[in-house]
Amino acid sequence: MKNQKIVVCGGGGFIGGHLVAELLRRGHTNVRSVDIKPMGEWYQVDDRVDNLVLDLQDLPSCRIALQGARTVYNLAADMGGMGFIENNKALCMLSVLINTHLLMAARDVGAERYFYASSACVYNADKQRDPNVTALKEEDAYPAMPEDGYGWEKLFSERMCRHFREDFGLVTRSVRYHNVYGPHGTYTGGREKAPAAICRKLIEAKLSGNHEIEIWGDGHQTRSFMYIDDCLKGTIDILHSDITEVLNLGSSELVSINQLVDIVEDIAGIKVQRRYNLSAPKGVNGRNSDNTRILELTGWEPRIRLRDGLEKTYAWIYDQMTAAK
Repeated sequence: MKNQKIVVCGGGGFIGGHLVAELLRRGHTNVRSVDIKPMGEWYQVDDRVDNLVLDLQDLPSCRIALQGARTVYNLAADMGGMGFIENNKALCMLSVLINTHLLMAARDVGAERYFYASSACVYNADKQRDPNVTALKEEDAYPAMPEDGYGWEKLFSERMCRHFREDFGLVTRSVRYHNVYGPHGTYTGGREKAPAAICRKLIEAKLSGNHEIEIWGDGHQTRSFMYIDDCLKGTIDILHSDITEVLNLGSSELVSINQLVDIVEDIAGIKVQRRYNLSAPKGVNGRNSDNTRILELTGWEPRIRLRDGLEKTYAWIYDQMTAAK
């Protein structure tokens, strides 16, 4: 099994790059990594795999990417943190072309298993209005009222995977990621998510001596954050399971953005003045993962505490920023 071709779509991205590295650590010898970005912009590149630059919105490119594939991981999407997805709804929706064409190509080449990375943004917004949110169960995605743009694309693509499984026999698996973070990801430029953004802002404050940072929203909005190592294990376990339902994959360790800043302040060894930008994108007021179902079915639950994961993330971003200077 170790020499069967595995294709990681979005392999130049944050999760995709870590997944390629994990597959190599597990002894797989026939891995292909595909991304639209020029290879110089990939977060991680490994010469031991077949690296291709292709636009997976295009069906012929998907057929090239999946030639000989037995297993396909679709992590490819035009996405970013809340600032990006609130201001680029059409671009986020166009990612539906990636999953649609990859499913068609996977069916046509006879791929055996297909993984789709969905998102907690599929959940009904009415259930996320209170920062003291009740953790979201899988059934809370319906009746549908997901995050506009990005969330609708993810929910539609989940259904597309289901129907390709039912109508064409393609074995598809999907999970809803809840805020994955860690080293080797975006921390500046507008696509970064909250953990990386807060780490960057605290590092900038520490290096500049100007101990003031901007917080988007009032800081009371709540989230849970999953470290990349936990994400990879859950992803691979689900792909190779017999579970057809879409499951949460996230941490249930709920924190407010203010609490997130508290933790990173402690890691950085400084205190900062917080300036709240109430007009900035902040997303829903509260979102947390109910892991009851995945724990029942697989025994999976996150092992990395938020504080421990943030220490590793902060250290990596600090090294990147100081090396750049």
